[in-house]
Amino acid sequence: MNTSLTRRRVVAAFAVVALPLSLGVMAPQASATDRDGPFGPGCASVPKNGAGSLDDMADDPVATAASNNPALSTLASTVKQAGLVDTLNSAENITVFAPTNDAFAKIPKADLDKLPADRAMLTKILTYHVAGQAIDKADLADGSFKTLEGGTLTTSGSGDAYKINGTASIVCGDVPTSNATVHIIDTVLMPK
Repeated sequence: MNTSLTRRRVVAAFAVVALPLSLGVMAPQASATDRDGPFGPGCASVPKNGAGSLDDMADDPVATAASNNPALSTLASTVKQAGLVDTLNSAENITVFAPTNDAFAKIPKADLDKLPADRAMLTKILTYHVAGQAIDKADLADGSFKTLEGGTLTTSGSGDAYKINGTASIVCGDVPTSNATVHIIDTVLMPK
C-alpha cells in the first residue's frame, strides 16, 4: 500500500512538473523580431514627439511621413519635384530605402543641381529606392528585391547592421508608415 501511494505521489509530482513544460514547448513563442521595432544607430536622432517622430510617421503614408521628418527633407523635395508624391502615398505594402539629407550631400553639388531639370533621371533614381513589397529586418540578411524602377537591390548583414548593394548602410530600419516600411539609409543608390 505504501508503495502504491508513493508511486501515485511520484506520478502526480511528475505530472505537475511535466505538464507546464510540455505546454510551454507547444505554446507559440514570441520571437525577438515580433517585439522589435525600428533599429539602428540613426533612430536616436529621429524626433521623439510630433512631426517626423516614429509615432507620427506611422500614421501617415510614406511620402507625407518623409516630408515631416527633418532628416529626409531633401528626399521629400526630390519626390515632389519628380511628381511621385501621389504614387508613393497610394501604393500599398511597399518598402522605401530613404536616403538622408547627408546621403544627398555626398553627391557632387553640380550633379545634384542637374537632377531637378532631368525629371526622367530623377524618377529613375527615386523609384530605384522603392521595392514593391514589404521588406523588414528579417528579410535583410541576404535578400534580392525588384524595385519599381525595374532593377534589383541586394541586402546583406546581421544584427542591426545591414547594407544595401554593399554600399549604403541602414541607419534606422523598420520605420513603419501607414502604407510602407522605411529603411533610412546613408547613401543615395544609383540604378545600374
